[in-house]
Amino acid sequence: MSASPSRRTLLRASLALLALAALPRNAARAQGKPVVVASKLDTEGALLGQMIALALESNGVAVERRLQLGPTRILRAAILAREIDVYPEYTGNGAFFFQQEDDPAWHDAAQGAAKVRAQDAERNDLVWLDPAAANNTWAIAVRQDLANSARLNTLEDLARHLAGNGAFKLAASAEFVESPAALPSFQKAYGFTLPPERLLVLAGGDTAVTMRAAAERLNGVNAAMVYGTDGAISALELKVLGDPKGAQIVYQPAPVVRGEVFRANPRMGDWLKPIFASLSLETLQTLNAQAVVEGRNLREVAQAHLRGLGIGR
Repeated sequence: MSASPSRRTLLRASLALLALAALPRNAARAQGKPVVVASKLDTEGALLGQMIALALESNGVAVERRLQLGPTRILRAAILAREIDVYPEYTGNGAFFFQQEDDPAWHDAAQGAAKVRAQDAERNDLVWLDPAAANNTWAIAVRQDLANSARLNTLEDLARHLAGNGAFKLAASAEFVESPAALPSFQKAYGFTLPPERLLVLAGGDTAVTMRAAAERLNGVNAAMVYGTDGAISALELKVLGDPKGAQIVYQPAPVVRGEVFRANPRMGDWLKPIFASLSLETLQTLNAQAVVEGRNLREVAQAHLRGLGIGR
């Protein structure tokens, strides 16, 4: 997703303005017109959009690409206005689409996916196809050398490490440290507290900065606020700690399709299922890194991954 931690606040406010979005409402496109595949502005969204477009083309469907069209509120308004036909969205955003942020169902992958699928189908005739296993939510990553030496795999392990006064200092934004939905939710769920001396609070919410601080051991930092699928995580030799208690809302990427378009292409779910099934956390981190760290063309990265799955040329 590659967005700053303020996305929750911005999305909550932006959704209230959907009715004012400057997008004309057209009649449904006539049959035979290309399927319009869109994506959000970030690298991951565009990468997933390319995969969707390439998969449709490999099955003989004409496609019009409108990748990196805008932020969440613009894509949501566009699909509701029938200006686009399919784009990759995140299951957890359903909590904000339907103003249900306090519902614990969004903290469970299966329940969140089922909840957004059912509500969007009933209210908006939108079809959510099977999501990826990857979870692109707020997370804490530690240096790989610390993970190895202290046997840190999950936030439960981190709580144990901190209880033993193990070395730990986290680089994070002020919002991550202060927002009840971020660090405080981790601390409450896992029973630890990070005092000021274990924190390096940085201006802004750029995870590239927090990850770099950990990688370079800036001011003793050995951990960073991240998003789960950030492309630089593996390149900077960091390890995302698992969240087995579900402290965070789950954000799994999934294709969202207008019902009319899905009914005209009823095998779309079969075409896209193996692609999204292949996107584990580590796989999506690697693919994002190929674009963000190595500078490879997004379409080429998408094509190479699909070829590895036996899809396309």
